Amino acid sequence: MSIPEPFTDVEIKTADAGFYENYSVPIALISKAIMVALVLWALVFPANANGTLGSLNGRLLELFNSFYIVIVGLFLVFLAVVAAIPSTGRRVMGTPGEKPEFSNFSWFSMMFGAGLGVGLMVFATAEPLGLWGSNPEVVSEAVVGNTPEALQSAYRYTFLHYGFHAWAIYVVTGLSLAYYAYTRDMPLTIRSALTPLFGRFVNGFFGHVVDVLGVVATILGVSVTIGYGVSQFIDGLFAITGMEWVMDLGGEVPTPSKVGLITGLVVIMCLSIISAVSGVGRGVKYLSNLNLVLSIILLGTFIVFGSFVFAMTTYGTAMVDYILHILSLSFNAYGPLSVEAFAAALPAEAQAHANDLMGGATNAWGSFDGFKSGLEGAAAELDEATLAAVYAAGEQGRQFGWQSGWTTFYWAWWIAFSPFVGLFLARISKGRSVREFIVGCVLAPALVCFAWMTVLGGTAIDLELAGAAEGAIIGASNTNKLFVTLSYMIDGGLLSMLNVMCVILIMTFLVTSADSGILVMNTIMSGGSQETGIKHRIIWGVILTAVIGALILAAGENNPMDALRNAMIIGALPFTAVMGLMCIALAKALFRDSQRDKHAATGAQSAE
Repeated sequence: MSIPEPFTDVEIKTADAGFYENYSVPIALISKAIMVALVLWALVFPANANGTLGSLNGRLLELFNSFYIVIVGLFLVFLAVVAAIPSTGRRVMGTPGEKPEFSNFSWFSMMFGAGLGVGLMVFATAEPLGLWGSNPEVVSEAVVGNTPEALQSAYRYTFLHYGFHAWAIYVVTGLSLAYYAYTRDMPLTIRSALTPLFGRFVNGFFGHVVDVLGVVATILGVSVTIGYGVSQFIDGLFAITGMEWVMDLGGEVPTPSKVGLITGLVVIMCLSIISAVSGVGRGVKYLSNLNLVLSIILLGTFIVFGSFVFAMTTYGTAMVDYILHILSLSFNAYGPLSVEAFAAALPAEAQAHANDLMGGATNAWGSFDGFKSGLEGAAAELDEATLAAVYAAGEQGRQFGWQSGWTTFYWAWWIAFSPFVGLFLARISKGRSVREFIVGCVLAPALVCFAWMTVLGGTAIDLELAGAAEGAIIGASNTNKLFVTLSYMIDGGLLSMLNVMCVILIMTFLVTSADSGILVMNTIMSGGSQETGIKHRIIWGVILTAVIGALILAAGENNPMDALRNAMIIGALPFTAVMGLMCIALAKALFRDSQRDKHAATGAQSAE
């Protein structure tokens, strides 16, 4: 019995003439309307926008934290199974015998720069140091933060956030898009990945909604990346030039001011638009190659002048620890702790004070000593043993707060980033096998990220353990930790040169991320076309700049990134559901294609 051919007749109606020529008018207008409304809301009612986004984000995390954690674990398992099955892993994404468009070096450098470049610059030292002071083992009081005993768990979660799970998120989207585009000659756009489940239904309004969700998620994911990157860019400029007007010097540590952030944003986005206009084959490719070369130089500097032996020892032990715990890291999700459950777990003498005790006992960013010192009235008179039991009763709340504020933030960030990175990976991976795509885009960059985090972050931790930094690196802002680490590692002309190189590297990573995002958004709105109009690249570059700038201005003075973070986590949730459907659809497509191959082979043998 023959197997029906797959549905491939995806029709995305585009305008024949006028301003939106070759673009889908519904996708473009709906996407722009959402973004313009967000910008106007943030500019006209900044306090309302910041407060509403914050409260909505908190509520969604209470409801969907476990969903985020578990589905990302399933993404990794799904890809491992697809790569391991011989019949699916060897499939080539293209015509039989087709060769890859880009060399392995350019392929890797582009995926590296687009996927995690800015994040690695910002969090190379900030992530390991932050997790050294606070991680689930510290929250449970199994170890004390910022001690040698906390090092192993710090890198366990560093590897979790920047390792196989992060890249699996990108590859789920990228593999789905590449498979349909290059084996079935379908448009390189989000809706194509759902055709095995919904068929012709994707040609209507439902398909427009799916593509719009991809555009919105891309804008918000890229916005957070650029927001952090611009902050570090300003920190670097201050380290080089000492320009005080770009910094807020009134707090405990210097941080970029909103004036500095907006100025840096405009500079970066102007360069990004210029690069996006030149296209993938020129601007993005050359900048990505430059990024990789400068990254190697920076890594080499830390190898020569930093704590390389300490870092490599940490790398080996952390890798083993990460692999041993990968299943629990993937699926161990926490829900919020209710007042009733907390009160029921308290000793009898403390139950009357449950409301006064709960806030401190469930604070993921506090400590037992901080909990005790913050108590007032009758609650403060409880004995030490009772307070210890109260603090233990709040552990689930602390674990939920930590996981939703740290791991889930990353999963939402990578998911929001995945339409951009996934489509970009698909764009540069034609002619590669499914297994090569999965292994190349999950294992290889993750291993490099691990080395980057242990060499740069390990040096910062070693400087703190040895007492050389005396808490200066820990106390610096996240975006400034890299520059403070360099200042304690080297000095003189070499330090000045490295600071300049880091600023250039941050700038090129930012430009690469932004212009790639602009190209991807235009690809989705043009129905999958890889050649998009220059004027629309410019327009979306301006819209992206406006979104980031408006949300920075709307946020509170203490943390200009709050509104961006909240909007991104909210925007990522609908696309997370789309990605789950992508996995189901791809599994169906691979299974049915394998059946068709077997049927064709059987028919050929019968004919002989």
